[in-house]
Amino acid sequence: MDAAELRAMQAPIKERYKADPSAAVITLKAKGEVGGDGLTCKLETGRALAVAGLHPATGGSGLELCSGDMLLEALVACAGVTLKSVATAVEVPLKSGLVLAEGDLDFRGTLGVDKEAPVGFQEIRLRFELDTDAPQDKLDLLLKLTERYCVVYQTIKNGPKVSVSLKRVAA
Repeated sequence: MDAAELRAMQAPIKERYKADPSAAVITLKAKGEVGGDGLTCKLETGRALAVAGLHPATGGSGLELCSGDMLLEALVACAGVTLKSVATAVEVPLKSGLVLAEGDLDFRGTLGVDKEAPVGFQEIRLRFELDTDAPQDKLDLLLKLTERYCVVYQTIKNGPKVSVSLKRVAA
């Protein structure tokens, strides 16, 4: 796909959203089922069934997906797709590339070993390694726009309002 094809594909969508801003607000959903054997949660990913469990650092077997890994994987996926879209739009030729994310966790927090230890990632690092002949100014623009338009990156960076509730249901 080249820049013209991308613009042509997205033009009617952008026009619709300009004409009707409420049409652009979409609620994404995820659902998981707890119960059954082990300390797991079965997730419907839209493509397959995934089973998440405890990380080995908290007693997990390592056979199930770790939600922390899944967060980093979502960041990599979103950043990679965004980077490719932006590269196409601004005509930055990419021969190949890697998108890498890593994050630091102190598991004392989530295990309640140390009440002062934070729960969650203390730092997340996202890195792109690209094979391209593009000039540095184009690469600077590519990074700037990828950061601006990556949904998962912006969500992590800006910490949206989050609410939690619990509802009792009969089995």
